[in-house]
Amino acid sequence: MTRIGIIIGSTRPGRIGDQVASWVRDLAAAHAGDAADFDLVDLADHALPLFDEAVPPARVPGRQPHTRRWAERIGSCDAFIIVTPEYNTAPPAALANAIDHLHQEWGGKPVAYVGYGVFGAVMAVQKLRAQAGVLRMADIGPQVALSLREDFVNFADFQPREPHTAEVHQLVDELLAWAQALGALRTAPGTVHQQA
Repeated sequence: MTRIGIIIGSTRPGRIGDQVASWVRDLAAAHAGDAADFDLVDLADHALPLFDEAVPPARVPGRQPHTRRWAERIGSCDAFIIVTPEYNTAPPAALANAIDHLHQEWGGKPVAYVGYGVFGAVMAVQKLRAQAGVLRMADIGPQVALSLREDFVNFADFQPREPHTAEVHQLVDELLAWAQALGALRTAPGTVHQQA
């Protein structure tokens, strides 16, 4: 079974990303059935410090206990849906920091995005897409862009518009197809996943 990690990209008190991520998980699980397992990955549960490894993860896997725990969680997933707000046209610093803690655990895996913000977090997602390419991730096209004005009541109570359901279904279908197609790359001898 394909394991999809749904990463909650905000750690701030009072965040609304957990509402969005739970909605994505429930829709995705109902749509995919037995084809996939959807697991919420909450950055707030990992409390990663600012990157504190002596050697960049592209050269050597991290040695700090918090990095190894994070690597195990991310390494166990076959694909990702990143749920992100947008702060000043960028993803949250906590999300960027969490991504920067690892390297090989991201490679050969597809990633999709659900953004929320005044303009659907499209600029933040563009920055994440650029980073995904460097990490050898397959950055898929469908994106769900949720508006704080139209999909939330008083910018806080999540009430998504109906068309977003079909968008999540399309995102899940493409993500699962890419996860299956990239399976051989993730398990082939000599790949970064086999060298760890």
